[in-house]
Amino acid sequence: MPTPPPPVILTENAASRLKALIAADGADDLAFRVSVSGGGCSGFNYNFDLSKEEEPGDISSQQHGIKVLVDSMSLLYVLGAHIDYVEELGGASFQVKNPNAQSSCGCGSSFSV
Repeated sequence: MPTPPPPVILTENAASRLKALIAADGADDLAFRVSVSGGGCSGFNYNFDLSKEEEPGDISSQQHGIKVLVDSMSLLYVLGAHIDYVEELGGASFQVKNPNAQSSCGCGSSFSV
């Protein structure tokens, strides 16, 4: 039986940046947690965190050497999203391309469905 695709897709750029952040933290067992909360100028906010623990209900995937966790409540909002790390003249950030978002704010950290 084929392996299902991960709930969110992490680019190699994002994974490289996460590896650097994890190395700077000094713990190599951290996972990248993606979640969604209410708020922001468009209705929902993306939240990114480094986590030691997998919570009950988390969906886990391994991508480019990074363990990615998505909680079951956030899954509905981020399923199929691509997370990239982009460095531009004005700064660097993780950016989300979410097929479920009908609109997003200018900064890209909040969205609506």
